[in-house]
Amino acid sequence: MKAVLTRVSSAAVVLQDATHAGQRRSIGPGFLVLLGVGNEDTEASADKLADKILALRVFSNAEGKFDLSIQDTRGEILLISQFTLYASLKGGRRPDFTSAARPEKARPLCARVAERLAASQLVVQTGEFAASMTVESVNEGPVTVIADTDCF
Repeated sequence: MKAVLTRVSSAAVVLQDATHAGQRRSIGPGFLVLLGVGNEDTEASADKLADKILALRVFSNAEGKFDLSIQDTRGEILLISQFTLYASLKGGRRPDFTSAARPEKARPLCARVAERLAASQLVVQTGEFAASMTVESVNEGPVTVIADTDCF
């Protein structure tokens, strides 16, 4: 799994699909997480990534040092599935997405990450899987990190 985590003052997603058109889901200070699921990912990958997100210390303490996790700050999380994180740009000008998991595999793994994050008692909002969405983000810091379960 791959995730782009951005520390935010606020973030929101506005759904554009016919079923949820105009529905807005928003958070206050915390993380905007763009989540990609690859062909090789498993439930263990989902658990490992969720645990990493919860423990990552990129929030400042009283001295301004990165020493606090999202759990320490009781921050909020907006989690949005993003298969394009698995784009390969090796050939030509059109991205190749064959490394991204198919929806029938990716959907339950995204849901598992969201459930594991929510089990921490933090506020967790999500986008709508495979829906067209507009994402708003007020980045803080800016602090943006990339997490890849193949690397930890």
